[in-house]
Amino acid sequence: MSMQKSTVNTRLLMSSLVISSLLAGCASTAKTNELDPWEGWNRGTQEFNDDLDKAILKPMAKGYKWITPKFVDDGISNFFSNMNDIGVTLNDFMQLKMAQGGMDASRFLINTTAGVAGFIDVAKMIDLPKHNEDFGQTLGFWGVPTGNYLVVPFLGASSPREVAGAVGDALMNPLTYTFALAGGSAVVSAVNAGAKTVDVTDTRSDLMTTEKIVDEASVDRYSFIKNSYQQRREYLLHDGNVPEEDELQLEADATTEGTGTTKTNLAAPATTSSNKPGSAPVTDNSKHFLDISAPVKK
Repeated sequence: MSMQKSTVNTRLLMSSLVISSLLAGCASTAKTNELDPWEGWNRGTQEFNDDLDKAILKPMAKGYKWITPKFVDDGISNFFSNMNDIGVTLNDFMQLKMAQGGMDASRFLINTTAGVAGFIDVAKMIDLPKHNEDFGQTLGFWGVPTGNYLVVPFLGASSPREVAGAVGDALMNPLTYTFALAGGSAVVSAVNAGAKTVDVTDTRSDLMTTEKIVDEASVDRYSFIKNSYQQRREYLLHDGNVPEEDELQLEADATTEGTGTTKTNLAAPATTSSNKPGSAPVTDNSKHFLDISAPVKK
């Protein structure tokens, strides 16, 4: 009974922190920005996410990076990347990318078997490329508009379309169903929660170097992250072939906001030398968490 009360109190505390930060953000924006009508909410939420990151996620990531050998860290990253390939493959087919879907399905089968449940990226060793497709891109492929820029508590930079996309991606992830299929077993629930915690911590630790890039490259951190995120999503949606009018619009929006942030390196994912002109970009399927995007590897 005492544990239930403690859980309820913790949830109430977290809810109050979110609400107070959002109200502060809304109050700080006296005039609505036509290019970013939810800026008040977004800035307040980003501040809350930043505080959460500094208090919990960053210390966890530092500890994880300190105690985890590189080969173990790589294996964990490979495991969750392999699980993600299931959703990538389904999104390939929903976007009518049949050849690419076949490659990603092959990646999953090879890594799951020869790669010991995905801990070893055997597909990479045989030059089988990994792609970045998610349900948000699928919705965009079928004409669903992205909507206004939106910062989501605990998750970071997004938009209404990408929030719906995140729900779709969760439904394609086998870990989502482990608790339900096990009949609510406490052990399975704990394992599932632990797996998600490891995934988040592993992702955050991989982005430690990016934090410095974001902090040093921008005068206004919020605008830099927003513009970089929007450019990156456009890049992924169009498979690296962003229409010129969309590029010009993004540049115009950034200039209008006075940030001077155009075509940042964070917008485009890392690509490999195996890319050919006109083909879909080959990426590491990097994730962003709490407003941080993966750096470009050079």
